[in-house]
Amino acid sequence: QVSLVESGGGLVQAGGSLRLSCAASGSFFSLYVVGWYRQAPGKQRELVADITSGGNTNYVDSVQGRFSISRDNSKRVVYLQMNSLKPEDTAVYYCNARRLSSLSWGQGTQVTVSS
Repeated sequence: QVSLVESGGGLVQAGGSLRLSCAASGSFFSLYVVGWYRQAPGKQRELVADITSGGNTNYVDSVQGRFSISRDNSKRVVYLQMNSLKPEDTAVYYCNARRLSSLSWGQGTQVTVSS
């Protein structure tokens, strides 16, 4: 199982950019599917994007073309580049790593987009 720590959140104006990082410790990180999720106040946690061990990516429609997920297995880090941010992107962002029966979550990082 891996341990995850997110960073890179903050306050940004609409139209701005942020890059989130998810740093992992533990073995076989390169074999994990890693996802970024977000949870806004009063809403359910939703998948934003994920990336497989082979580098295949998947995005929720609302961020398609604005967000980009990538991974650097040598550094055990997964990034979420967020461009053209909107107030509705405001949420706590979590990363998640899963493989077989193993599932890990980070503690989250707050992203606030002001209008």
